Amino acid sequence: MQVVPDGRVFGLDAQTLISIGIQLFNAIILALALGFILYNPVKDFLRKRSEKIQKQIDDSDAAMMKAKELIAEYEAKIKDIDKERLEILEAARLKASEESKKILQEAKAEAEAIKERSMESVTADKKRLKDETRIYIIELASLMAQKIITQNINDDTHDKIFEESLAKLEASKWQS
Repeated sequence: MQVVPDGRVFGLDAQTLISIGIQLFNAIILALALGFILYNPVKDFLRKRSEKIQKQIDDSDAAMMKAKELIAEYEAKIKDIDKERLEILEAARLKASEESKKILQEAKAEAEAIKERSMESVTADKKRLKDETRIYIIELASLMAQKIITQNINDDTHDKIFEESLAKLEASKWQS
């Protein structure tokens, strides 16, 4: 063991310099050995990791572009669907309008037919009532005449009126 001179922390002599040189040489060899052993694997690992990250970035960019294309495609489809919806609604409105007009025309025609049938029925009822009333009046007049004649006419007058009526009837038959 060496003795350190007074006032110094360590003695700088040849042995210390050789020891420092050997340690420095060992450190350089260790650094070179570790550099050769670890540098390439670490470099490959970092390169692969960079490539993986770059691939993920590229994939996400591609996915983003594809998503934007899909969004544009869906927006175009939505616009087409809106146009088609409007066309369908317009066609339905036109068809409903045509159907409405057709139904109204049919209803008017049916109402006119009902009106005509009602008028014919009313006319027929009027004629029937007129005929019935005429027959009823004839029957009533006949009954009244019979009653009056039976009260006022005797058998001779009755025969005379009967003969005159019969003559008039025969004369009217021959004329027609």
